[in-house]
Amino acid sequence: MIVAGMNHQTAPIEIREKLAFRASECSDVLDGLRDRSDAREMVLLSTCNRTEFYLVHGTDDCAPHVWEIMSLRLGEDAKQYSYVRRDREAVSHIFRVASGIDSMILGEAQIHGQVRDAWEACRAHSGVALNRLFQSALLAASRVREETGIGRGAASVSSSAVQLSKRIFGSLAGRRAMVLGAGDVAAIALTCLRKEGVKVSIVANRTFERADALAREQGAVAMRYDECWENLHTVDVLLCSTASPHTVVGVEQIMPGMRARGDRPLCILDIALPRDVDAQVGQLDNVFLYDLDDLRAAASANLERRQEDLPAAEQIIAGEVERYWQWLAGLAAVPVVTEFRSRMDAVRSDELALALRRIGGLSEAQEKGLEKFSRALMNKFLHEPSVRLRAAAANGRGLGVVDAARYLFALESDAVNADTDPEEPV
Repeated sequence: MIVAGMNHQTAPIEIREKLAFRASECSDVLDGLRDRSDAREMVLLSTCNRTEFYLVHGTDDCAPHVWEIMSLRLGEDAKQYSYVRRDREAVSHIFRVASGIDSMILGEAQIHGQVRDAWEACRAHSGVALNRLFQSALLAASRVREETGIGRGAASVSSSAVQLSKRIFGSLAGRRAMVLGAGDVAAIALTCLRKEGVKVSIVANRTFERADALAREQGAVAMRYDECWENLHTVDVLLCSTASPHTVVGVEQIMPGMRARGDRPLCILDIALPRDVDAQVGQLDNVFLYDLDDLRAAASANLERRQEDLPAAEQIIAGEVERYWQWLAGLAAVPVVTEFRSRMDAVRSDELALALRRIGGLSEAQEKGLEKFSRALMNKFLHEPSVRLRAAAANGRGLGVVDAARYLFALESDAVNADTDPEEPV
């Protein structure tokens, strides 16, 4: 099992936005990866701060194939921005990601839903090991949020961005804002703005019905995307959170509004990835443009306040990682035990047939009796080794025991059989 990808700690926003995959692209990307490699299970997690491939594979190392796919999209070598975690480290990684410990905003709440959505979107490419992995990761994340204070208070990209705008205006009470986009992030942003005392918010979206629904919910005004620029001079904060694959706000949209504003500053918070706002907008007078990487300063303050909750969160994660790893190791023993017993049964059957030929003249009932005796004897011999093999694999003695058994009995089964039901007795 590996995770290969890049995040906000290894790649700047200019790289991350090029490697952001839309949900509609994931299936084709994973099909391409399957064609290149021997990956058996795959999940692609792509958020504003990370693009990661979670893979269960055979003997081939899948990481180079991931770099190849990312490099083709990026137009340069993606490996320099990337990392790979293997086996237990890969398990620990997704548990920390889902819990918000690996987020730019420590304890970020949105990542839990993003991990869940990515897993659901990739279920056709996932399997026994990754399904259990993501279930366990989401469970661990819930425990971290419920049992520690790491998710307490403001902990989202939207809320941190709103806090960032206070650098310009101090208090936001009485200010006016416009939000581009009508998705979950935009909804959180509107809630945060209202909590800060922003009186009137305008929601603009290419799909007016979605903008109208969100505006009604938040007590804001809905506008069509092309109409909103006429009102730009009336707002102090423009928060952009669309799902557009390219910039939607350029100097041409901002300049008329800035002329009408006089010397009043405009704070633009671009929390979309790929970015919504052309970087040249930030060069305009009285325009203060912030993107996701500018949230790092806000994240630092957030991190300092929540550091005290980290040990408890890490302890929960370590326990859940161990629980998953024991399950996975036990799963690895299943095909070995199955093949081991199959081999022994073949030997029993051959030896019984040979014995019956040598003895000769037995009745059908006598032959059935010997058959029953041979099976009972074999089961008695194999019971204890089978139980101990599964227990050893699951109790922390690890895959080494399974590998040793495979070597001793000349078995060639893979470590993890995706088609094996771990709950099925063998």
